[in-house]
Amino acid sequence: MARQQSGAAPAIDGVLNLLKPPGMTSHDVVAFVRRTLGVKKVGHTGTLDPGVAGVLPVCVGRATRLAEFIAGSDKAYRAEITFGATTSTQDGFGEVLEEADASHLTRGDLAYALTRFHGPIEQVPPMVSAVKVGGKRLYELARQGVDVERKPRRVFIHKLQLLDFRPGPRPVAYVDVVCSKGTYVRALAHDLGQFLRVGAHLSYLVRTRSGQFALADAATLEELAAGQAPLLPLTAALGDMPRVTVTGRDAARVLHGVAPPARVAHADGTTVALVADDGTLLALAEAVRGRLRLRKVFS
Repeated sequence: MARQQSGAAPAIDGVLNLLKPPGMTSHDVVAFVRRTLGVKKVGHTGTLDPGVAGVLPVCVGRATRLAEFIAGSDKAYRAEITFGATTSTQDGFGEVLEEADASHLTRGDLAYALTRFHGPIEQVPPMVSAVKVGGKRLYELARQGVDVERKPRRVFIHKLQLLDFRPGPRPVAYVDVVCSKGTYVRALAHDLGQFLRVGAHLSYLVRTRSGQFALADAATLEELAAGQAPLLPLTAALGDMPRVTVTGRDAARVLHGVAPPARVAHADGTTVALVADDGTLLALAEAVRGRLRLRKVFS
């Protein structure tokens, strides 16, 4: 979506559903988008570790004001978990700390263990993560060789499906995971290994979905550079958020910061998208006692 500014080229606004390759940080991808599109206002919607590939929605222009709604949505992953070895980073990039012969582990053992990690669980963030403790990122402290106590955080595992299992001294499992914001699949793999008393680490990970943005629809960075990555409208960031269509003078007034007079049946505190007849996002509003209070206007 673009808007015309007087005496200037059309501004670029919208959401890119990109496929982040392994080896790049999420900030690297943002920098690539800035250079490619010539736009300064760009932001990602949830960090992916450098070694992880997959869906990374990137907000451009005014869409950066909506990044929180994508970042807060559920995520889906396909994980490869290797049992019989724990690592310092809980993934395949760290130092092996402990090893064990996990030949006795069966598909049935793992299937049972997965049921114990379904639903709400307490999870300790890995030391190599972006969580802040005392004003510093954990990964910064880890680089300094500092290990600090981390408080468990409650996350929600919506789905844990065992796709395949290869037995042996270091068995490997392939698992589909659907989880809430803030879930560390590395920590999940580590905790599974601890539960089964053989140790484990995350040996490979692909994010297959972020909110409504799916891997099948993601564009590569090469496609972006070639002008073949579709820029989705601002409303693409809103998922299933309730919407109210505003027409005529009321639409023009919304763009000047005046809430529409329409009454709504949504519960107090519900965020509502106000859209024009053509689907253009005008504003976000909050339901308060049957009325709408403007929160963000996209004039």
